[in-house]
Amino acid sequence: MEKNRHEALGLSSEDVLKMYTTMVEARMIDERMWLLNRAGKIPFVISCQGQEAAQVGAAMALDNTADYVLPYYRDMGVVLHFGMTAKELMLSGFAKAEDPNSGGRQMPGHFGYKAKRIVTGSSPVTTQVPHAVGFGLAAKMKKQEFVAFTTFGEGSSNQGDFHEGINFASVHDLPVIFMCENNKYAISVPLDKQLNIEHVSDRAHGYGIHGESVDGNDPLAVYEAVAAARKRALKGEGPSLIETVSYRLTPHSSDDDDSTYRSKEEVAEAKKIDSIHTFGQYLREAGILTDELENDIRAKLRREIDEATDYAEEADYADVSTLTHYVYEEE
Repeated sequence: MEKNRHEALGLSSEDVLKMYTTMVEARMIDERMWLLNRAGKIPFVISCQGQEAAQVGAAMALDNTADYVLPYYRDMGVVLHFGMTAKELMLSGFAKAEDPNSGGRQMPGHFGYKAKRIVTGSSPVTTQVPHAVGFGLAAKMKKQEFVAFTTFGEGSSNQGDFHEGINFASVHDLPVIFMCENNKYAISVPLDKQLNIEHVSDRAHGYGIHGESVDGNDPLAVYEAVAAARKRALKGEGPSLIETVSYRLTPHSSDDDDSTYRSKEEVAEAKKIDSIHTFGQYLREAGILTDELENDIRAKLRREIDEATDYAEEADYADVSTLTHYVYEEE
């Protein structure tokens, strides 16, 4: 990354330091959740590690007072920027009653927080895509200025929900940003067994919309692409398909053994361009980040995550009397 690229994008030193801090926060929460899972304290983790740059770079290009996000299960960086806290994410991990996503009813990663404009997702992958298109249709029908931003993995781009959603959005010029977080693996299926094209974004041509692929390890590149897509959408120029290319640094989930389908050497090679390190280096070269400041940031985040973990572990589970809430209509 060239020095001071952020200034050309209209971002201040404070902006990019916030970008980095949110990336580190997502990584540290994720790492804590893996420890809690391996200690038998939380049941499941589906990781964001390796994709933080794409998530935070994109989220910062949106307006979190107007736009709606329909994230997929890895998007901790997105929901943190849109206002979720470490405590709330831990409450979800422990499946406690105060979990704002679902009151402890859904698995971790099923983000949904109405007050923060985060639209709930579900376990079947890609269902958030047609939902985002519905939000885009609402914006057009109501003549309101907002975009719907949705994310998904490259495996999801092979499913019907993706094609039906993107086709409808294209035909009706809806203000939707489709962002594919290509992390090279659909669970255990490598990219070359998923696609017979070079880029997921090549599919945009078939629907007559803008498509581009960017380095998912470069949050500034992602910010630039999503900011431009948002401008086009609000001008009535329709949806965009942005592909961010990175690498999933962990197994698919805490229930997955990735050693059965990829080598340790492959993962180690990917870690050399981990965005936490490369973006940190960019900020150092720009004179924004120092070792002392980074230590302060990490110490503050560690305290917050410790407090969040303790609070969530001691919090109450949902009362059994609420078991059918949100399932059946109530008088």
